[in-house]
Amino acid sequence: MSLADYGLFVAGFTLVHGLAYTLAGVVDLQIAEFVYRGQDRHVDFLRDVNDPEERSHVSRTFLPAQILRGGLMAVVLLPLLGPIGDLDPVVRVAFLGGLMFVYADLASAVPFPNTIEGLVYLRQEYVSRDAFLAIQFEALVYSVLFAVPAGLLLF
Repeated sequence: MSLADYGLFVAGFTLVHGLAYTLAGVVDLQIAEFVYRGQDRHVDFLRDVNDPEERSHVSRTFLPAQILRGGLMAVVLLPLLGPIGDLDPVVRVAFLGGLMFVYADLASAVPFPNTIEGLVYLRQEYVSRDAFLAIQFEALVYSVLFAVPAGLLLF
């Protein structure tokens, strides 16, 4: 592959990630508002998007953060493009979906209400079945929205 091919892959990966992440977040906010919004939100250590100043910070940093995240995730996969591209398209989609769901979420080293690390390290007030399932739903939606176009278009 040429340098231009690598650049197109990174750009495409970043675009697919950004769109999938945004859509999954919009869907999840409709069913999991209790996790993210208001004074009684389940993860009160996150910025409250109901507060204008905190919402402004999130709005300003959201897009640059997703571009950085997508770019970093894409660069890590560059040495594996050939082997991943050689997979059957269905297997490739399943692999990418599983990679995002497991590595970027469930088995992430970040303690959060929906990760294995969170179940170990978070105080009980931040761990609940409802929050775990609501955030896992978002992760699952993201994984599918990412894996299908990425697996079929980028390799």
